[in-house]
Amino acid sequence: MSHCFTQLHLQIVFAVKYRAALIDNSFKQNLYKYMAGIINNRSHSCLIINGMPDHVHILVRMNPVESVASLTQSVKGSSARWINDHYVLPKPFRWQEGYGAFSYSLSHVPVVTRYIRNQEKHHQRQSFQDEYKTILDNYKMPLDASHSFKPLL
Repeated sequence: MSHCFTQLHLQIVFAVKYRAALIDNSFKQNLYKYMAGIINNRSHSCLIINGMPDHVHILVRMNPVESVASLTQSVKGSSARWINDHYVLPKPFRWQEGYGAFSYSLSHVPVVTRYIRNQEKHHQRQSFQDEYKTILDNYKMPLDASHSFKPLL
C-alpha cells in the first residue's frame, strides 16, 4: 500500500519523581511549549499539554513510525535536561519512571482536550493518585502497587 492513513490519539500522563511539586507557574508554559516542540519535531501533532506542579497530561496525535515508549522517553529526558539547564529548583528535576498512555477515538478528542485544559479546576476535587486510578479503572487496568507512583518524600 503506497499510503497509510492513521488516526491515533493518545493521552500520555507522567509525574515528577516522588510527585514533588516542582513544575512552577513561572516556567510551566515555557516547559509545555518545549515539550510540544519535541513532539511536533518528531512528526507527531501535540494537541494540548497541561498539568499540575507534580504531573502532566499530553494529548497527541501519534505518527505510527515511532513507538509511544520512544516518544515518551524523548519528551521526559529532554524536558528534564531543559528544566535543569534553565531553572534553579530546590533539587534536581527528574520525572518518575514510567507513564500511562490511553487511546481515544476522534469523537472523544474534544472531551479529553477540555479535561486536560481544566486540570487546575479538576484537581480542586480530586488528587492525582485518585485521578490516575480512575483512568486505569475506566480502561479496566489494575493498579499494581509495585508499579505505582513513589510516595512523596
